Amino acid sequence: MLRQLRRTIRAAAPGAEEKISYQIPTFFLSGNLVYFAAFKNHIGFYPTSSGISHFQKELSKYETAKGSVRFPLNRPLPLALVGRIVKFRVNENLAKIKKR
Repeated sequence: MLRQLRRTIRAAAPGAEEKISYQIPTFFLSGNLVYFAAFKNHIGFYPTSSGISHFQKELSKYETAKGSVRFPLNRPLPLALVGRIVKFRVNENLAKIKKR
């Protein structure tokens, strides 16, 4: 599942750099884009608070917090949704750079 998630993120943000931040995998492009990590019962996906709020309706069937969503291990990952969230975050980060 983590490999699927990583491939989906990479496809949505091909220019992003992969690194470790907060001791978990992170994709970075003009700032941190998204983070992810595996846990006992879920995969944590962290698209920041803007990624969660912008896709709140689509994420409503998952447990969310201000900047995170939990994808249960016993259900398929919503890879298309993850891709849209990552593209949103890419555009958001690039727009911030243009404003400077």
